Amino acid sequence: MSAVLTSRRKRLLLLLVVGVLLVAAGAFVKQAFRSNLVFYVTPSELATGGAHAKAKETLRVGGLVQPGSLQRAADGLDVRFTLMDGKNSVPVVYHGVLPDLFAQGKGAIAQGKLDASGTLVATQVLAKHDENYTPPKIHPQGGAQ
Repeated sequence: MSAVLTSRRKRLLLLLVVGVLLVAAGAFVKQAFRSNLVFYVTPSELATGGAHAKAKETLRVGGLVQPGSLQRAADGLDVRFTLMDGKNSVPVVYHGVLPDLFAQGKGAIAQGKLDASGTLVATQVLAKHDENYTPPKIHPQGGAQ
């Protein structure tokens, strides 16, 4: 009978160890997802103090590049522009090369953190592309317009 109890205790101990390991693995996975999580917000959500408008969190702010707001430094790598959504706007500063499709009046997404003044210090800028592709018009002579 004592051998049966020992066998049951071993199984119980094994199940307990496996359970603890599964809980620990789940905690590690949750922490990894949480640290890589980036929230997408609009300028209006930031203006109203949305749930994710904390300066310590990395955010993705999407909107239209306000016409006339693009300012480039002499080196061409430091840029300032404003993202707007029709109601509110967010100033953005970025150091780097802007995407080819980036243009004033067009959609863009800037990823970064808010500084104390409410300016988004971007580490990445993405340009939204038009979903409606139209090929260039073809001339009868065979060349593109």
